[in-house]
Amino acid sequence: MMQNILLAVSGLGHAEEMLKLMEEIPSIQRAKVTVLHVVPPQTTAETMTAKWEEGGRILASAIQKLQLNPNQVNSVLRQGEPKDVVCQVADEIDADLIIMGSRGLKRLQSILANSVSQYVFQLSSRPMLLVKDDIYVKRINRVMVAVDKSDASKYCLDLALFLLRDIPGGELIVTYVMTDLKSPSAETAQINAEKHPILAAAVAEAQKQGIKSRSILSIGKPGEKICSLAQEMNVDLLLLGSPDRRPSIAKNFVDLDKLLGASLSDYVRINATCPVLLARTAAA
Repeated sequence: MMQNILLAVSGLGHAEEMLKLMEEIPSIQRAKVTVLHVVPPQTTAETMTAKWEEGGRILASAIQKLQLNPNQVNSVLRQGEPKDVVCQVADEIDADLIIMGSRGLKRLQSILANSVSQYVFQLSSRPMLLVKDDIYVKRINRVMVAVDKSDASKYCLDLALFLLRDIPGGELIVTYVMTDLKSPSAETAQINAEKHPILAAAVAEAQKQGIKSRSILSIGKPGEKICSLAQEMNVDLLLLGSPDRRPSIAKNFVDLDKLLGASLSDYVRINATCPVLLARTAAA
């Protein structure tokens, strides 16, 4: 399931550290890794040369930190707009996962600051693991999946199970947030969590694969609940299904209306205190 991983490095943040911890998982160890650094266009040839040399050093440092099998790693140094090049290289290698750092900017700030991670998330259909600069990256053991009825949610559950089946003592936490204020109280909801059809199906699948799991049913605003639960449960990785939010008419342009909207995935990627893996569907 994870045959090709694209790691975009900038010399800052925790993306390399995240991949190094993931490489401890046997199923990830078999994946081929492409480490990418992009040199933005410069105004002078002298500056371009300096940035190109700096990019080479950033790549070399990342490779050294990762200590990967030389036969499974490839370094790529490209010139261009970072947000475009990341998408291009992901398509070239048919990446099963993109790992990037993120400053965790608010939506409008992301647009004004020309956020690379925001742009890639908006336009790429590939699973994307965002690692914010201000979080503490931990060894993956406790994984949370926010589930619903969508195909993207089911795909996230499959990804979580894929990771956890090779982690001794790993635990899956599945959560479903009800937004119907007429539903039972949170206390009653928690008692009935195991009976909820979506949660019950997820737990049953985990049991089939011998993975320890627990389910949490709550009521409220999904974004806030998911982030607070992830922090409360000391989650190491949060997976969230994201619908295809790219414009249907012009796939090459960012959908500004939805970027400025209050989407669940935007809220979680900005506010979660752990790495967030956003995915659409396996076929996307």
